[in-house]
Amino acid sequence: MMRLFLITGFLMSSLIIDAQAVKPAFIADSLDAYVEQALSGWQMPGVAIVVVKDGQVVVSKGYGYLESGKPEKVDENTLFMIASNTKAFTGTAMAMLEAEGKCSLDDRVQKYLPDFTMKDPWVAQHITLSDVMSHRIGMETFQGDFMYWESALTSEEVIEKFGQLTPKYDFRAKWGYCNAGFLVAGECLEKISGLSWEQFIRERIVNPLEMSRTLVMTAEVDGAENLASAHTLVDGQMTVIPHCKIDNIAPAASISSSVNDMSHWLIALLDSGKYNGKQVIPYPAIRKAQYPKSIIRRAGHPFNSSHYSLYGLGWDLRDYEGREIVSHTGGVDGFVTSVCLIPEEDLGIVVLTNTDHNGFYEAMKWEIIDAYLGLPYRNYSDFYLGRYKQMWKNDSSQLASWRDSAAMDLPLPLKLSKFEGKYIHEVYGNAYLESKGDDLHLTFEHHPDLTAKLEYIGNNSFLCTYSSPLWGIKVFPFVIEEGKVISFTLSVADFLEFTTYDFIKEK
Repeated sequence: MMRLFLITGFLMSSLIIDAQAVKPAFIADSLDAYVEQALSGWQMPGVAIVVVKDGQVVVSKGYGYLESGKPEKVDENTLFMIASNTKAFTGTAMAMLEAEGKCSLDDRVQKYLPDFTMKDPWVAQHITLSDVMSHRIGMETFQGDFMYWESALTSEEVIEKFGQLTPKYDFRAKWGYCNAGFLVAGECLEKISGLSWEQFIRERIVNPLEMSRTLVMTAEVDGAENLASAHTLVDGQMTVIPHCKIDNIAPAASISSSVNDMSHWLIALLDSGKYNGKQVIPYPAIRKAQYPKSIIRRAGHPFNSSHYSLYGLGWDLRDYEGREIVSHTGGVDGFVTSVCLIPEEDLGIVVLTNTDHNGFYEAMKWEIIDAYLGLPYRNYSDFYLGRYKQMWKNDSSQLASWRDSAAMDLPLPLKLSKFEGKYIHEVYGNAYLESKGDDLHLTFEHHPDLTAKLEYIGNNSFLCTYSSPLWGIKVFPFVIEEGKVISFTLSVADFLEFTTYDFIKEK
């Protein structure tokens, strides 16, 4: 009997070990070929992927190159900007402070920032820590980001200008993704903990999780080794661009990391906050950060079952084929990334890419999820690529039409010199137009490195081409009355902000 018991126990242990070692066929046999095909199809320089299952790293691998046209290859320790996946660190950090009894997530922001203001004083008085981290303060998605992004504004100035904006929606009436809200949370975190946001993230999360390669601030990127270059498409060509410097809104998007380091984050989140036997994050903090606070929309999926899309504190929350998915994406100049947890399956996935023109970072996530759930193979990468190419075709056709109009040398409604001068936006501040040859040259008070060329295309409108390709090519309509220029309406690429800005000409 004892021999039978020992043999049975041995067999059961072997089965458990074998079960943990089993990978879906897609992961075991097809992953490399799938990624290599996607690198070509999407024109991606590099990709890094990590998969964690049952507390073990199943895949941790880099593909492609740090920089297009150069020989250095991506590996599991290559640094990518993770962009808005930073928000989950901030939300978790705030939940940790609540778990330690140092605050409540229902505390009002003015308890910690007495000078905090909003357009509506009542909203300023009632807005809470949870509100600013769950995007339910009434702002349109990305509203205000033009003012902050890669600007010379300090964090304090960002919060001041954020408070002067007129929200598009009523308070708590509609979800609207707000980067500045997480900056407000980061400032509150400092008041509560006595540590700066950077210090807290590094000392309380990054270091205990042994994320030794992770950079908390974008200022640390300069001189970093094994660093993926940022890329974007310029006239159809993959082009290297500078890493963005956005430490003025650091708690929203500043972290850079590798898939090796990010695997430690996944393991801790999936194991109740423990890493290497140490309780790094209190389990109640993980649950609180992943508790739904806002309704995003009624969700869907192109092939499988999904019904709701909610938001916690730096986490998207949705159902998928009967499981809960906790995830987030991130996008900054030259990078798009994805982080995903399926707690019921003890499964975690991170996909990092070093170009901002791809849908692969999400396609790869879904392919891996479906493989582990035993769902049919869909080739999401090709599916997304087909839609992307059609969108690119439409956008290119529109741009070609605008450029044709600019090349026609249409007669101006007024002398070019009449457009020159200082223009003022009530919140942003000043912009300046001066004539150069047959065109106008635009500069900005708070973006010293950004310029734009304006070419007339008729109907009192100019085609604006920004010096940075990330800001897009947009049409600026001008208001002209009784032979005088009154104003123009500025817009930027949707990747940056959807809302527009009316700049009034100084009299």
